[in-house]
Amino acid sequence: MAHDVDIVLFGASGFVGRLTAAHLAAHAPAGTRIALAGRSRERLAAVARDLGPVAADWPLVAADAADTASLRTLAESTRVVVSTVGPYLRHGLPLVQACARAGTHYADLTGEVLFVRASIDAADEAARASGARIVHSCGFDSVPSDLAVLLAHEWAQAHDAGPLASATLEVLSARGGFSGGTVDSLRLQLDTARRDPGARRLVADPYALSPDRAGEPDLGRQRDVFGPHRRAATGDWVAPFVMAPYNTRVVRRSNALLDHAYGPRLRYAEVMAFSGRTAALRAGAVTGVLAGLTGLLAVRPLRPLLDRLLPAPGTGPGERTRRTGHFRLRLDARTDSGRRAAVTVAAQGDPGYAATAVMLGESALALALDGDRLPARAGVLTPATGLGAPLVDRLRRRGFTLDVAA
Repeated sequence: MAHDVDIVLFGASGFVGRLTAAHLAAHAPAGTRIALAGRSRERLAAVARDLGPVAADWPLVAADAADTASLRTLAESTRVVVSTVGPYLRHGLPLVQACARAGTHYADLTGEVLFVRASIDAADEAARASGARIVHSCGFDSVPSDLAVLLAHEWAQAHDAGPLASATLEVLSARGGFSGGTVDSLRLQLDTARRDPGARRLVADPYALSPDRAGEPDLGRQRDVFGPHRRAATGDWVAPFVMAPYNTRVVRRSNALLDHAYGPRLRYAEVMAFSGRTAALRAGAVTGVLAGLTGLLAVRPLRPLLDRLLPAPGTGPGERTRRTGHFRLRLDARTDSGRRAAVTVAAQGDPGYAATAVMLGESALALALDGDRLPARAGVLTPATGLGAPLVDRLRRRGFTLDVAA
């Protein structure tokens, strides 16, 4: 099928969409055909003007997440669609289905278990038939987690160390802001889970995104960390990581899609780690903030007050916060043979916005330009199973640290 362009960025006039458009304008190779899509041509034109001469000839495409005909036309016009239009549970499924049917590759930034489960159920079969790679979670949710475990697995294979038995991702340092879109997505998932017992059970299931739930190992309870505690082995303190209830499901889906090549009984977890004299205080503070935010969002009468304090949809952290932010993560992996490896993933820039725009932009470029190097796989995928080594290489070239040490 002939395509008008290589990449369509859907939601280009939104907060993260603008950042991703800027990354593509700065780093897409000459000759890459890129279009900007969204509901308003006027707002898209303003984005293109801000990008300067490089985007002067980029097509502007009017499309609406609620208009299935426009989404079908959009999917059929390009090799890759990148979507920043959320909450994805409310807006995302029709576009995923259009791409799956058209054989068009797709990437997004979702961190919503309920949406990805719906995408798997509605689009995986069609995507595998058409050859489309539907790659969810191509930002801070869940590229660092997914690629870190992939790198640990590749290290274990290269050193004949056996399958992975356990892996824990520790957030050592992170600084940045958050946007109204992130809050809106969290609010929607909380509301859905509260009124639907089936959704509530799904969100709590550690294998919620598995391609074969009945085929997953019985490892007993695998609850995410919900409270601060001191680790006896190291003396440091850990606290809940806000993205762990999503990232852990993505990593387990990657393992299952790879026929449990990481390890048939791999235990995976994510935490925030604190050391030093104030470690206990900081772990407690993080736990309190997360519990408070979730609790307040769950109480509907308090939302008008909370909405006045939190960013509105379409807004996010300022330029200085995005520029000075950073993240540093470490994966501690152990194999069945007792060998250990540490994987470090780090980058400069606000994790959820500046760094995420790089991760999403490079995911789009990998899908559009790295076809022969990508994993030979189609369907509803993860960053590790849909992009793998080409994305690792691309992020390293953009200044990300992705290192493995024994």
